Amino acid sequence: MPALAMTQQGHVQGREKDGALLFAGIPYAAPPVGALRFRAPAPPIEWSGTREATRFSAVSWQPPAMMGGLLGGPTPTCDEDCLTLNIATPAIDDARRPVMVWIHGGGFTSGSGSTPWYNGARFAQHGDVVVVSLNYRLGVLGFLHLADLGGEAYASSGLNGILDQVAALEWVRDNIEAFGGDPGNVTIFGESAGGMSVGTLLGLPRAQGLFHQAILQSGAAHNLVTANRAATITESFLAAAGLADIDALLAADAQQLVDAQVAATATFASDQLRSASAEGTRASTGVGRILGLPFQPVLDGVELPQAPLQAMQDGLNADVAVMVGSNLDEWHLFHLAAKPMDDERLVRAVDRVFGDAPGILDVYRSARPGADANAVWCAIMSDVVFRLPAIRLAEVQAEHQPDDTFSYRFTWPSRAFDGKLGSCHALEIPFVFDNLDKAGAEMFIGDGPTPAALAAAMHESWWRFATSRDPNHDGLPHWAPYDTGSRATMNFDDTCEVLSDPASAERQVWDALI
Repeated sequence: MPALAMTQQGHVQGREKDGALLFAGIPYAAPPVGALRFRAPAPPIEWSGTREATRFSAVSWQPPAMMGGLLGGPTPTCDEDCLTLNIATPAIDDARRPVMVWIHGGGFTSGSGSTPWYNGARFAQHGDVVVVSLNYRLGVLGFLHLADLGGEAYASSGLNGILDQVAALEWVRDNIEAFGGDPGNVTIFGESAGGMSVGTLLGLPRAQGLFHQAILQSGAAHNLVTANRAATITESFLAAAGLADIDALLAADAQQLVDAQVAATATFASDQLRSASAEGTRASTGVGRILGLPFQPVLDGVELPQAPLQAMQDGLNADVAVMVGSNLDEWHLFHLAAKPMDDERLVRAVDRVFGDAPGILDVYRSARPGADANAVWCAIMSDVVFRLPAIRLAEVQAEHQPDDTFSYRFTWPSRAFDGKLGSCHALEIPFVFDNLDKAGAEMFIGDGPTPAALAAAMHESWWRFATSRDPNHDGLPHWAPYDTGSRATMNFDDTCEVLSDPASAERQVWDALI
């Protein structure tokens, strides 16, 4: 099978892998090194001859991450020259297939597009679609707000990781037809910080027209920091790094920047939690503070003139079909190694972060009789950080796309760690890609029969949505679009069913806050 394609920058040579053609490590922007560090992405550089695209490239500089081991694969090489993408396609022809562009998660500080779980070969095989995955700048290299320090030339620095994604989408628009894809039918999808990236792109004027469908998994449009707060974070980072100006930042070793990022993040984690408590979570940036992520998209008032959810409400990307959801036990993953809670600590934590501990706890305890303090806290955090932002985004987009907005919930429980994970954060990813056999999946899923039927059902819903804006297929009960009346939600488990307004009492607790 021929694996040679022509891009606007030059020829690329791919290879056959897992029943599809893989093109790996294709640059979609110029290397953001030297004077381009902390700058908006620049156009990719042309090359002569044929560029080998058979191996994944280096990834953005990042600290070691727990999820890297869980998601499988070797430890990647870090390099600032990381703005590359990977393509899995059924064939190099003129078929103009639907395109799915995957944006990886990792808290905006870790991850890559080359993780084995993200192998798009089965989408290519089963759905006849072209799958693109990408790397983008992470941590301080992608989200350090330097407008106050460096002026106009660095005005975009707090959003560079998102602008990298825009550059990748522009590359897809201009080149994907050469890989058998249709630039007029592009779906962006992502999980965690990837889902939050999708939510940001939905509210980013520069991204308008670059995609036509959007799938948000365990991430929506609430994860931002304001420009003022970002400036304070920058001060803390510069102090940790021992740097004072742009010239010093440009001269610094990348590892020095990452080490200072880790130190600044530790300093800010508790402060962000206190800030969320003081200011409440109703503001679109509150959820980001609860997560303790200082380096994430900045609401800069320039590239991102208003909060994405507000921009969507005002009609930006009103023509985009949306599928959005979360997992039942998202917070179990983050709580796995946390200090156990008792009832007294639970009350203090809820009151400190949200207020009205009695009212909130009454609702959550009544819905789960016999649950201990840890389970109640995880249920609250799963809702506040993941489920409620997903609901809010669905509510907004359903006003514009009443026939093409869909909501889901994933409730299949992991058997790993003696069942302590439940249906935790990131567990749905190998189901979506139908990659239950990839490295790391068995450790996350646990011993027992492989839930292949559920993976097949989810996988088909994703590629059918990308193909036709409708996730329905014969393997599921009828999945109705989302509205604020029935709030139809597909519940993915061993038995899939459509629920009307699941956990409605808990949802209503937060109506005045999120």
